Amino acid sequence: MLLISTKIHYLLPGLLAAAVITGCGFKAAEADSVANPPESKPAAELAEADAVGTQSTSPPETAPRSKTPVSPPDAASVTVQDAVPPLTPDALWEQLQEPGDTLYVVLIRHALAPGTGDPTNFQLTDCTTQRNLSAAGRSQAQQIGQAFRDRHVVVQQVLSSQWCRCLETAELMDVGTVEPYPPLNSFFRDRSTAEAQITAVKQYLLSQADHPGVTIMVTHQVNITGLTDIVPQSGEAVVLQVEASELTQMGQLRPELSSR
Repeated sequence: MLLISTKIHYLLPGLLAAAVITGCGFKAAEADSVANPPESKPAAELAEADAVGTQSTSPPETAPRSKTPVSPPDAASVTVQDAVPPLTPDALWEQLQEPGDTLYVVLIRHALAPGTGDPTNFQLTDCTTQRNLSAAGRSQAQQIGQAFRDRHVVVQQVLSSQWCRCLETAELMDVGTVEPYPPLNSFFRDRSTAEAQITAVKQYLLSQADHPGVTIMVTHQVNITGLTDIVPQSGEAVVLQVEASELTQMGQLRPELSSR
């Protein structure tokens, strides 16, 4: 018993000294940590880690829609669908007055021009060789234009066949600058170009779907029939609604009868 007590007596100072030294070591390490903190990660690395940890599940922002017209590769296969039911004349005028984000195309058969087809000596650049508007036809063309003005329809574009009776109809309407557009030319005498011309018109219309408003096309009975299966009277209009891959026949108008 005396021996154990003696050993503890001698060991106790050593144990106390070790504890003091160890405690001092911990204090020194803590002080060194405060004075010299561990090297931080680069900001970019931290930002990347943070982005991975808090990645949003929301879809990325959509790029702005391009305003550049893109022609569909299969315009020939697009057929004009009929609206069910077709709109009444009053409803059609309302759509043309306020087209919103939609493109409407008004296909107009030229005004009254007595006869059928053209003379055998027809020349595109010589109106005297063509079938032309009568006095009644010129009056009708003016009334058609007046109907659009009376209804305050804003016309963005006027395209016309190069035939004199179509150009004169478009000019007398006086609703915008008239631009000759060859695909609207008559193929009454040469049906071999019918398919190509109809496809060209459809392709143009579909490519313009991002340009809302009202476009007028003055052309011939055979062209309108080839596009819509409708046989219009002189001066009658067929209204199409144009979308990126779809053409819809919304109804028919006799504009001069709507003039007021």
